[in-house]
Amino acid sequence: MLGAKVRQLRRREKLTQAQMAERLGVSASYLNLIENNRRPLTANLLLKLAQTFQLDLSSFAPSDDARLVAELREVFSDPLFEGDRVTPGDLKELAASQPGVARTVLRLYRGYRNAMTSAESMAEKLSAQGGASSVMAHSPLDEINDLLQRHNNHFGELEEAAERLWDEAELDFDNVYGGLVDYLQREHGISVRVEKAAPDQPMRRFDPRRGLITLSEVLPPRSRRFQLAHQIGLITQADVFDDIGLGDELGGEESQALARVVLANYFAAAIFMPYTAFREAAEDVRYDVELLAHRYRCSFEQVCHRLTTLSRKGEEGIPLHFMRIDVAGNISKRFSGSGIRMPRFSGACPRWNVHTAFLTPGMLRIQLSRMPDGTVYFCIARTVQRAHGGWHAPHTVFSIALGCEVRYARRMVYSDGIDLEQLDAATPVGTTCRTCERMSCEQRVFPPMQHPLQIDENERGMSFFAPVTSRRKRQSDLP
Repeated sequence: MLGAKVRQLRRREKLTQAQMAERLGVSASYLNLIENNRRPLTANLLLKLAQTFQLDLSSFAPSDDARLVAELREVFSDPLFEGDRVTPGDLKELAASQPGVARTVLRLYRGYRNAMTSAESMAEKLSAQGGASSVMAHSPLDEINDLLQRHNNHFGELEEAAERLWDEAELDFDNVYGGLVDYLQREHGISVRVEKAAPDQPMRRFDPRRGLITLSEVLPPRSRRFQLAHQIGLITQADVFDDIGLGDELGGEESQALARVVLANYFAAAIFMPYTAFREAAEDVRYDVELLAHRYRCSFEQVCHRLTTLSRKGEEGIPLHFMRIDVAGNISKRFSGSGIRMPRFSGACPRWNVHTAFLTPGMLRIQLSRMPDGTVYFCIARTVQRAHGGWHAPHTVFSIALGCEVRYARRMVYSDGIDLEQLDAATPVGTTCRTCERMSCEQRVFPPMQHPLQIDENERGMSFFAPVTSRRKRQSDLP
């Protein structure tokens, strides 16, 4: 049932039902039934649509609807809607028949969460400082995550620009940093200088008036060259960044600025890990992240990032998901190329190995994860540490997760010795407690949206939120 997509196409083409029906060779009444999901869209008619309106058939794939339903489920899992009996079927119907309304609900909820965050931030400032502050909470991170998801975290224009730079700058793999410094001076009249560490000194600063890029001495060599390539991206690819990131979805200046930063990072990674060579190397070493990090002189996190971008047509890598969290469970980066559902408005399931990696810092954790829909994923996770500065500088620790559907796991070196045939041993995980129906999970901290909270002081199950059986039994004993 793809009536909503057909209706969207017709409205985009500014056609009446009669006009579109005439082009497709069907009656207007039959088209009306299709748009209202009272008749299915047949394969022949789908092909006719594609030919008539030059469509990519993938635009009719159900993946977007599934993602929309998952996000709606997360929204309606909020305690705000606890008294409203909204079923998963209701959400599927809303996403299928009125996707525009569904996305509006998501935007409204995001606005509500932002308002709540603003109020909480203001209250904290009033409490701690005794004064008022007008803190406005925006969600540019959500907008950028959506941008990456829509593009499947792959930007062909930036890949091609990075390849051209190798030729223009005459880069040498053994001295990429020196080649970039020479390129900036020769082509743009910009000098590069490394400065001594000082309090509150930025890691990188570009002064266009003086034609000078300064880098902090506390940056290790790989970070210096990455920051330099990042700045080159901002200087040379500004128009490309604007074309990609300044759509209707990025309305605020903060979101647009963040988009340029994210795309400059992408460009820098494409320079140091050229697409074709990197993908072939990844397949050759079976996605051994640490080995690739040594070979390309990049960090563990940078290689994981790069592995999620390998979706060039005809040269695809494994579809991977990526997540980065801190010790408090805050998700600072996320991308789902594997199809796994990631939380958008709350913390991730504590059973994911991205959390348990903090228990063994620096060691790789491997997990077979079974989601509530039965899909099994093969996931690795490891902590990474950042230390910028001297003895008194704080050391930041994150946990990085990388994974794929289990059917791709044999292409990864980390699957060696893992029995991928006995999937019954996979760890049951969910997205968040409010959307997961595993009532017996001992780590559940909220009841699921589908079941009201039931408390019996005389009964304790595996979970505090497990269904109360004795109450039902006592009620059934009544005459």
